Amino acid sequence: MARLGLGTAALGRPGYLNLGHGAELGEDRSVAALRARTHEVLDFAYEAGIRDFDTARSYGRGEEFLGEWLRSRSPEGVTISSKWGYVYTAGWEVAADPPEVKHHDVETFKRQLEETRANLGDWLDLYQIHSATRESGVLTNDAVLSAMVESGVPLGLSVSGTSQAETIDAAAKLGIFTAVQATWNLHERAAGDALARSGLKVIVKEGLANGRLAARDAQALAVALAQPWADVVLSGAASIEVLRSNLRALETEPVDEPGLAEDSDAYWALRSSLAWN
Repeated sequence: MARLGLGTAALGRPGYLNLGHGAELGEDRSVAALRARTHEVLDFAYEAGIRDFDTARSYGRGEEFLGEWLRSRSPEGVTISSKWGYVYTAGWEVAADPPEVKHHDVETFKRQLEETRANLGDWLDLYQIHSATRESGVLTNDAVLSAMVESGVPLGLSVSGTSQAETIDAAAKLGIFTAVQATWNLHERAAGDALARSGLKVIVKEGLANGRLAARDAQALAVALAQPWADVVLSGAASIEVLRSNLRALETEPVDEPGLAEDSDAYWALRSSLAWN
């Protein structure tokens, strides 16, 4: 069975599109409060056996908070991944529009890699293109791909949208990536076959469909963990309470519910309509 990991998308910034995120964070969403919360959740996760931690340049201060925790704790046996390609533009505001902007050009890669290295140092095990899509053209951009290979960092990509399968197939053919991070959950299953044939390490994100499956979190995550092609399934918990509930997936018998599957176009249309917090 796959391992449960922890993503920091909901920990590193005061606003996110997970349903219930605002209530989970509480009233104090200052930088100091979220830093303390992040370190507490990371401590709890590590003590519970989680060893895979994922972040991104666009997760507000998520990379910074994770790097601080790593330097202060020096945890053994962890695998740290981050992502480049989005720029956080919210300025610590919840209602900022847009909260992040995609930039898949070579200049952004080089700048963000240096920023990531400053935050994570030698802890960085995997650097992923954030939300690679056919439309962004990043997988056919020779300047970007060459710069990524020349960086010497193990490379991966995350994918999103209705073209996940197509993007995964295209990335696998390039032969430069070791891992792919994709959305797969009880509602959205379209990427499953492509993940199975990719030959890449598979990291599952949004296993709870941005909170839509929170009421059945252990069961939903258990089904994702049971997929034969899955290596790591990320929890997006922003509190110890929610992470404790997510961890029950490791002891839950996976029982699939095929009737929950949705049309991919409808799923992504609904996701794009979710409000931050």
